[in-house]
Amino acid sequence: MAIKLYQFTFIRALSKENIRFALNSIKVQKLRSFLTLLGIVVGVAAVITMVSLVAGFNSAFTGVFESFGVSKVEIRRFDPSQGMNNSPIPADQFRRPTLVLEDVEMLKRNLTLAKAISPMRVFGGNVTIKNSKGDEANYPVIFGVTPEYATVNNAEIEDGRFFAQADIYHATRTCILGDDVAKALFPHNDPLGREIYFDGVPMRIIGITKKKGSFMGQSLDNQAYIPISAFDEMYPTVKNRSWNPLRIALVPKSADQVPNLIDEVTTAMRAKRGLKPGEPNNFAVTSSESELESFRSITNGIAAVMILIASIALIVGGVGVMNIMLVSVTERTREIGVRKALGATRKDIAAQFLVEAITLTGVGGTVGIIFGIGGGFLVKLLSGFPAAAPLWSIILGFVVSTSVGLVAGLWPAVKAARQDPIEALRYE
Repeated sequence: MAIKLYQFTFIRALSKENIRFALNSIKVQKLRSFLTLLGIVVGVAAVITMVSLVAGFNSAFTGVFESFGVSKVEIRRFDPSQGMNNSPIPADQFRRPTLVLEDVEMLKRNLTLAKAISPMRVFGGNVTIKNSKGDEANYPVIFGVTPEYATVNNAEIEDGRFFAQADIYHATRTCILGDDVAKALFPHNDPLGREIYFDGVPMRIIGITKKKGSFMGQSLDNQAYIPISAFDEMYPTVKNRSWNPLRIALVPKSADQVPNLIDEVTTAMRAKRGLKPGEPNNFAVTSSESELESFRSITNGIAAVMILIASIALIVGGVGVMNIMLVSVTERTREIGVRKALGATRKDIAAQFLVEAITLTGVGGTVGIIFGIGGGFLVKLLSGFPAAAPLWSIILGFVVSTSVGLVAGLWPAVKAARQDPIEALRYE
């Protein structure tokens, strides 16, 4: 007999009459229903909000990586994982030799898989750039680069040109501006060919980069580029800083050659530095794809922890639903007896209470989805943090909430179906 109670069809269970009866029960018991649904709403809202933020952040971060080229390989003095979140760089890594421009020349002679090799220095936040009228840019990041930078980093020029080898050889006082810098200095005029001043040093504008937008509230267009040879002459202290060394970026001739290019780079660098077999590398070689995967694993791990916490709220909500449905069965014992006396079967009674539990959690899930989407976009509005709720997360939130109702309502439904009609009619 117990087995038969579980064999009713969902088509019958989800009949319009039972759903309407369930909604009316929620309407009559507003406060009790609200308190019962609170755990469901909080759990689903937390899941949707977290998934929205993680999905949006991953999408934005992926877009930034793709804009610089996902097949890019980079050589650094320090491991990329070191120095993050203001953590100290291990002392043994400071004993590593710094990368130098001679390494670039060696790689150009020895690598067969590299399409382009680009050294780069960076100096951010402390350079004053002004036009002849004294208008000032908002402390842009300065890059010392070579002509290969454009190929390696997918740098597109909106107007003008990129550097030529002659600019590097002669250390010309020329520059290329990001869109934000160009608009800050020349909001109403064409900046090409005009003279600006880097900490008082005159520089001629030869190009404007294509607008890239922003990431995490930080503009990707508040940048300026100068020949790396001019950079070393103008900022010798930056060149010699051990914690801000030269970086060397490369791209393979075809995207599927990234692993082979990493092996080729590693072999060439180890040979140049005289490392013996078994000795660890005293440099780091990474690819954009591997860094992107590492980043995704971190954000997915954070999301998993948050979803686990939200699941606890869903479990608490499910327990609340079960308790309230058991109370409802007790309160409506006489009603169950009347329905059975009028011909209702055990399946009918079980379906009524089960649909009520599913409807209750379904309403809670819907409210939670609305709050979750709203919470994600509120964070985006207030902080600029990217948020995008994927369709699968919305569907998952609703399915999970109704599944909680299905599980939580099963025992109360069975208990209601097992009521003896004679005893139920006598109940007061």
